[in-house]
Amino acid sequence: MLPLFQQYPRLARRLPYVSLGDFPTPVQPLAAFGANIEVPHLFVKRDDLSGRLYGGNKVRKLEFLLARAKLSGAREVITFGGAGSNHALATAIYAREMGLGSISMVVPQPNAHAVQRNLLMSHAVGAQLHQQNNEALLVADVLRRMVARKLALGRFPHIVPLGGTSPFGTIGFVNAAFELKQQIKDGLLPEPDFIYCALGTCGTAVGLALGLRAARLKTKVVAVRVVDKKRANRLLVQHTHRAADALLHLHDPLFPLVPWENDRLRLRDDFFGGEYGLYTPAGREAVDSLRATEDLKLECTYTGKALAALVDDGRRGLLRDKVVLFWNTYNSRDLTADIAGVDYRDLPPAFHRYFEQDVQPLDR
Repeated sequence: MLPLFQQYPRLARRLPYVSLGDFPTPVQPLAAFGANIEVPHLFVKRDDLSGRLYGGNKVRKLEFLLARAKLSGAREVITFGGAGSNHALATAIYAREMGLGSISMVVPQPNAHAVQRNLLMSHAVGAQLHQQNNEALLVADVLRRMVARKLALGRFPHIVPLGGTSPFGTIGFVNAAFELKQQIKDGLLPEPDFIYCALGTCGTAVGLALGLRAARLKTKVVAVRVVDKKRANRLLVQHTHRAADALLHLHDPLFPLVPWENDRLRLRDDFFGGEYGLYTPAGREAVDSLRATEDLKLECTYTGKALAALVDDGRRGLLRDKVVLFWNTYNSRDLTADIAGVDYRDLPPAFHRYFEQDVQPLDR
């Protein structure tokens, strides 16, 4: 049973949930890397190993979101993201596991080898891929396709929100905080002073911050923005926090209504790099350094930028006496065999350019 459900059994009876991941994910020390950046008490939470089929932070959210889709009687789900969206791919993979079709509605992003891999894998698992050049065109296309699927199947596709962030999706990371509390109790790591993670659609960071408060841990979250401010800002963070908290309290009044405290979730804007999916020198250096010292692979869109903020704080001497946990939200499952026989020309023509044009300079 989920740690959150063990603490609040009424939630287990009232919330739709399906087990998709391999939890708890491991915690391990990063002694060599930590020594290099003056963070002697550094650990990593290995959510890259969160699922047998595909890891990363989306699995925790999809356990609640896809359960709702199935409960609604939906035959397929529709979701959104950039062309190489990890969220859209994770949704397609786990929707197929549950017997659901998947539609991915995406917009362009800077080219990268990871974009290519995710597109090929999405095609391999049967996702319907559609790209529009901007969000306005995407919204119009989504509406048109929703109506078309209703006419064809008798039901609208079930909407899985961007990044999996909604009150229900956020619960996955409230539970993650209770999972971490148990690992602290088991002696796998001391109680952290700070957790560093990427801030995209806010669900991961907000769920952790809310869960940590509810679990009565002192740990603060440092959330490093990797998207435009209209997608991740203080107002959206507060709204997501209150909505998830209210949902949990509604389903079990014993779950506390947790007042918002700015200091418990610190937003960092200084490592974004100006565009979603655009690699930065600081992120590239952080990713390469971790790979060299710990043989742990990150990427430069999300986790590399979050790690770059941690590295900077360490080198400025801000974390020498702190216990720090880096939350790895990347997938480390190897997709090579799954995409070996996929020809990019079988994808819709809008995606061919990702395979026919160079990747961005810092991608290697």
